[in-house]
Amino acid sequence: MINDPTRTPYATPSAVGVKPDARLSSAFLSQAFAWMFLGLLLTAVVAWAVAGNPRALQFAHDWLLLILIGQFAIVMGIAGAINKINATTALGLFFIYAASVGLSVGLIVYGYSQASVAQAFLSASAMFGGAAIYGAVTKRSLASMGGFLFMGVIGLLAAMVVNLFLHSSTIDWIVSIIGIGIFTVLTAFNVQRIQSGDLAARLGSMEKAAVIGALNLYLDFLNLFLFFLRLSGGR
Repeated sequence: MINDPTRTPYATPSAVGVKPDARLSSAFLSQAFAWMFLGLLLTAVVAWAVAGNPRALQFAHDWLLLILIGQFAIVMGIAGAINKINATTALGLFFIYAASVGLSVGLIVYGYSQASVAQAFLSASAMFGGAAIYGAVTKRSLASMGGFLFMGVIGLLAAMVVNLFLHSSTIDWIVSIIGIGIFTVLTAFNVQRIQSGDLAARLGSMEKAAVIGALNLYLDFLNLFLFFLRLSGGR
């Protein structure tokens, strides 16, 4: 989850109980989901190309740490500079990020059977889809859950780092289950945040809000897929 650096002094629409027009809400979601799906498609194409090319696999393996650092820098760059850059630049950085993720995902899925990858993808799709629908149709406000979800992600990352040294399969299984739960709730939270117009109000731009919304949803789905893949055990 990205800590939103774009908070403004005025209240967001959901905070004051104002709902945008249904057509406007639909436009918010449609644009965010469109960029998200294109990002996922780009990641999938790059991952497929990497997994089938020994040289690309070796490159991803040798430079994995720098690739991951670069990915983190891009995400933080988009979130931190979204008020200073235009929507086109933000979208371009998002697609660069999605392509770079394909390198690391290609390396990861190479170590799993095709059946495990397919099962993880279908499971993540079902979980993501259900959570997205819930976030879009529920009348309950999920805005208050943002802080708890952020702390949950931080705790999850800490547990994963600790387990790099412990190599505990039990901890790995627990972390995967908790990760699926956190990113399922985050999906509903982010969908509602986009639909309510909160992102657009904070950024003052529907186009920029669509990019940030797409990035958040992309990360939600990607993490669901990777956690389901860890649970599959079909290495």
